[in-house]
Amino acid sequence: MRILHTEWSDGLGGQEKRVLAEAAGLIAKGHYIAIVCREHARIKTEAMKPGIDVHSLPLRKPYDAASIIKLAGFMKAGKFDIVNTHSGVDSWIGGIASRMAKVPVLVRTRHLNIPLKRNIFNFIHYLPDMYITCGDNMRSNLVNNCGFPAGKVVSIPTGVGMEFFEVRRNPEAKLKYGLDVNSTVITNVGILRSVKGHEVTLRAVKSVVDFFPNTKFLIVGDGPREETLKNLAKELGISEHVIFTGFVENIPEIYSFTDVAILSSWSEGLPQGLLQAMAAGVPVAATGVGGVPEVVINEKTGLLIGPGDHEGLAKGIIRLLNKPDEASRFAANAKELVLKGHSANHMIEKIEKLYKKLLAAS
Repeated sequence: MRILHTEWSDGLGGQEKRVLAEAAGLIAKGHYIAIVCREHARIKTEAMKPGIDVHSLPLRKPYDAASIIKLAGFMKAGKFDIVNTHSGVDSWIGGIASRMAKVPVLVRTRHLNIPLKRNIFNFIHYLPDMYITCGDNMRSNLVNNCGFPAGKVVSIPTGVGMEFFEVRRNPEAKLKYGLDVNSTVITNVGILRSVKGHEVTLRAVKSVVDFFPNTKFLIVGDGPREETLKNLAKELGISEHVIFTGFVENIPEIYSFTDVAILSSWSEGLPQGLLQAMAAGVPVAATGVGGVPEVVINEKTGLLIGPGDHEGLAKGIIRLLNKPDEASRFAANAKELVLKGHSANHMIEKIEKLYKKLLAAS
C-alpha cells in the first residue's frame, strides 16, 4: 500500500511519536509511507533520521487553498491508496485534497478526547471513511456524544515499543540528570502543554517531600508552558526538589531509575508516556481522565486520582513509596496488561488490517 500521513503540529509529543511509529512499523512490513507536515515541524527532523519520506507545506489554516491544491497534486502524482490525517488543520486540508485527488481511502486518527461538532459547517467530519481513536473511551465519546456512526469509528490504542519492556534498573543513570544516586525519583513525562496539568504535579511536591525529603521530581519534556511552570515552582518554593529536563530522547533510561511515574492531565486519549512507564515496570499514579482508566485499573495496575486533585496525587505517591510490595504488584500487573494488548506490534497489525479492509471495500 502507498500511505500518506498529514500532520499540522510543530511539536513532538505522543501524537507525533505515534505517527512516526506507525510509519516505521508499516515500512518494515513492506508498505510505502510518506509524511506531509510544516517546514519547521519537529516530526520532519525525526522522520528524516530513519529515512522516512517527508515533505513540507505551509498548512496555514483549514481553508489554505494553496496548500490544498498543492497537496492534492502531490497525492495524485504519488498515486496514494490511503491518506491518514491527524490534527485539526491538516484534517481539513488533507481531507479536501484527498477527495480532489480521488484517493481511494481517507482515514482520520483522533488523538484527543475532545468532542467534535459534526454539522454542515464542519462538513470535513463527514469525509473520512473511518476514524481511528486511541482508546475505547474516545471512541465512545465520538459515537455516543458527537453523533458519529458506530461503524465508522474504531479504537486502536497506541502501541509501546519493545525497548520499554526490556528496561532494567540503573540507578547510576540518575547522575546524568543532576540527581543523587540514592534519591527517590518521581517522574512526569509529557509535552509541557496546559492539558497535561503539570501545575497539579508541582502542587503535590511539598507534601511528598515532607514525608520523603530525599525525593526529586523530574519534569521530562519541553513545550510552551516551560517558563510558566518554572516560575510556579519558584512561587511554591519547591525549585530545589524539581528538575526540568527539557526534551529527552532516551525515555527508557529515564524509567530505569524512576520510582513512581505520574500523570496529572486534565484530559487525555491514551497517553504513551503512561503506557511506556507501565511497560517498564514502574508503579503509576494518574488522573482518571479519557482512556486512562482503560489501562490504569485502580488498585490493580496503579492508582487513579481525580483531575486537579494535587492532595490526592501526593497521597498516591506517598502510598506507593511507603508500600513497595503493593507498588511492585501493581507494576507487574500493569506490565502484563500492556504487553498483552498495547504493544507496538499489536497497533501496527490492527492498522494494517484496517487499511487493507478499507482499501478492498473502496
